[in-house]
Amino acid sequence: MSDVIRLLPDSVANQIAAGEVIQRPASVIKELMENAVDAGATHIDVVVADAGKTSIQVIDDGKGMSETDARLAFERHATSKIREASDLFALRTMGFRGEALASIAAVAQVELRTRMADEELGTRLVISGSKVEGQEPIATPKGSNFIVKNLFYNIPARRKFLKSNHTELNNILVEFERIVLVNPEISFTLHHNDVEVFNLPASLKRQRIMGVFGKKMDQDLLSMNVDTTMVKINGFIGRPEASRKKGARQYFFVNGRYMRHPYFNKAVADAYEHLIPSDEEVPYFIYFDIDPANIDVNIHPTKTEIKFDNESAIWQILSAAVKETLGKFNEVPSIDFDTEGMPDIPPYEPLKYSNVQPPKVSYDPSYNPFDRNSYSPARQSTNRWDELYKGLEKQEDFSDEWIDRGGLTDELDSLYKGTEEQGKEDLSFQNFQYKGKYILTSVKSGLMIIDQHRAHVRILYDRYMDQIKQQKGVSQGLLFPEMVQIPVSDVPIMQSIMDDMYSLGFDLTDLGGGSYSISGVPAGIEGLNVPTLIQDMLRTAVEKSGKVKEEVQGTLALTMAKLAAIVVGQVLTNEEMQNLVEQLLSTSTPNYTPDGNPVLYVLKDDEIGKFFR
Repeated sequence: MSDVIRLLPDSVANQIAAGEVIQRPASVIKELMENAVDAGATHIDVVVADAGKTSIQVIDDGKGMSETDARLAFERHATSKIREASDLFALRTMGFRGEALASIAAVAQVELRTRMADEELGTRLVISGSKVEGQEPIATPKGSNFIVKNLFYNIPARRKFLKSNHTELNNILVEFERIVLVNPEISFTLHHNDVEVFNLPASLKRQRIMGVFGKKMDQDLLSMNVDTTMVKINGFIGRPEASRKKGARQYFFVNGRYMRHPYFNKAVADAYEHLIPSDEEVPYFIYFDIDPANIDVNIHPTKTEIKFDNESAIWQILSAAVKETLGKFNEVPSIDFDTEGMPDIPPYEPLKYSNVQPPKVSYDPSYNPFDRNSYSPARQSTNRWDELYKGLEKQEDFSDEWIDRGGLTDELDSLYKGTEEQGKEDLSFQNFQYKGKYILTSVKSGLMIIDQHRAHVRILYDRYMDQIKQQKGVSQGLLFPEMVQIPVSDVPIMQSIMDDMYSLGFDLTDLGGGSYSISGVPAGIEGLNVPTLIQDMLRTAVEKSGKVKEEVQGTLALTMAKLAAIVVGQVLTNEEMQNLVEQLLSTSTPNYTPDGNPVLYVLKDDEIGKFFR
């Protein structure tokens, strides 16, 4: 019987390891930048072509490598970071596994140029698919220069499933940001297709955050600092008014390494309870400094999951630090019951919805409500209330059969399109608004209740989608152009949706560095905060960046429709309600909003009758 177990060749083993370590171009940049930081670099340049699919170059001025080290660095489990297992519990470096360079060389064509400070000549090494193709002395600056070309060239299936350039570039920017935020003492640059994306000089943490996300971030942050024997925590947390539903910048770092930690995120979120809406989040940049012996970073090859020995205690320290910071800067609202000096509040006066006023009733002490023959001015004058219902006998009941088949019946067509005379009758009492949220109108089988906000969302969504598809958006020029500043990391996504923004009616000019001038906006959105609207649309597009173009267009249209639709509590006139109902029933799908929420409900006659049995 022949043996079936055999040792895999190093090239195959390296490709297997690359499946975990090198997932996309961003993974290559992460590993090479971390190596540059560990090498003591003071300046790191990253140059990318075609979102890393064609080439990636990382240049540093660190200590460099000797001829022997340069060759050995590409072997599996070759590292200068640790010597024995116990060193795993005293790590202060980013890397330690010794898998990154071997994995990169297994799935790409790599060229390394490196020189140590005390050497006159450096080394040039070329490796392709784990095979060394050449090594020679070369004149090169101190440090290391890695050039990675044609990633996954020998694994077509992996290369095929890379996302679009916009998506891959966005992933690169995410990894780049994580490293530069935790190493403010190092200067960084990033170029994509010969265009400078970032140029970050060495600075303090707060200045580095502003350099990455814009100067506006400075006014949203509060400084936090706590020092205990167990852990030191410093950084910045957002003011409550900086909260947003999505897209908040949230970062945890421990010992100079980015980490994900949902448990600690809850400690921050709990401190903001009752200060911000439950569905919103605030930005934060929190740095932990802890004894390496009390954490374990050797959980996953990406090294973003970290285990703490005393998680519960650190959770309490973090929560207390956030609450103390909010209190220190008076961000926690106080309750004051002192009413002295408060303005007088006028008495409540009911709104007058009709020119017909209820009759005035005088009090008669002789009236007995249990005696039918007893005289009551109120009872005798109730016939005057009939004046309130004048015109109701003229209204035509709507048919609700369209609810089941998602279209309009001939009856509704005639009513709203005016093809018959009955559609032109007086409808001044056709609709009734309830609590500034719902519109009530009758249909043949009962009472139809319409959510006015959702109805308007449905109407606007269809309108905006038509504008995008036909590229016929109506733009309204602004007398004074406005400015919107977006993070540089979101610029690629912004560029990808510019055509759709133009189709909606936005007139934007790219000023560079994430700044855009707004010269025109879609007609009909007067009163909205346009920069905030654009930022909300952009954040939504970032979440959908990997989707097909049609879905991104739908997302933009839906986001704008929700923000531009009439709000809950807005009082509508009879004419406005009538127009809203007409437009809703003329849409292709009046039953639901584009994201699946019901727009209307019909309360059947028999259901209403049950309440009065």
